[in-house]
Amino acid sequence: MYNPPAFRETDTATLHGLIRAGRLAIMLSPSADGGLPDATHLPLLLDAEAGPLGTLHGHVARANPHADALRRSGRALVIFPGPEAYVSPSLYASKREHGKVVPTWNYVAVHAECDAEVYDDAARLRDIVTRLTDHHEAPRAERWAVGDAPDSFVAGQLKGILGVVLRITTLTGKRKLSQNRPEADRDGVRAGLAASEDPRDREVAAAMAGKA
Repeated sequence: MYNPPAFRETDTATLHGLIRAGRLAIMLSPSADGGLPDATHLPLLLDAEAGPLGTLHGHVARANPHADALRRSGRALVIFPGPEAYVSPSLYASKREHGKVVPTWNYVAVHAECDAEVYDDAARLRDIVTRLTDHHEAPRAERWAVGDAPDSFVAGQLKGILGVVLRITTLTGKRKLSQNRPEADRDGVRAGLAASEDPRDREVAAAMAGKA
């Protein structure tokens, strides 16, 4: 990921926070035929205490050929997209001063390079499915739990998936939030995005204000 110094985020705790804020990651790894990388969208849980940079846990469909490619390569790149917004030159104070401005995009992203393990142990699979379910059901008033389904049904469903453990070896964070612009331009972008009707724009404005 191209990452100029002005946009680099290197604090591990901050990067872990961005990972946890993401709901659906993108996992990439070398394909078996040497072509374009395999890609899978999947939710992942972070164990920040496992290893120097943490470990990610999730699962993929057993029928997904990505699992075999992941086994062979033993490596993966996981992308956690964060808030993003189009930045119009009209938001810059410098547009009114000299007009030498162009559009850009503000965004936050974390890339995690990982050593990968694929497993099919039923007990471990039930554990990660349970943990993922509990995590995402937690905000709901009426929560569903794995134990709400018949054990025989759950056992059958587990046969259709494979567990994935991704031990993070490198974390790269980017917070491109107009840091390279004059203060007046940054203020204009933040105010303009905060006033937007699009919640994605307002999320970027909050990130610029240090609130996300």
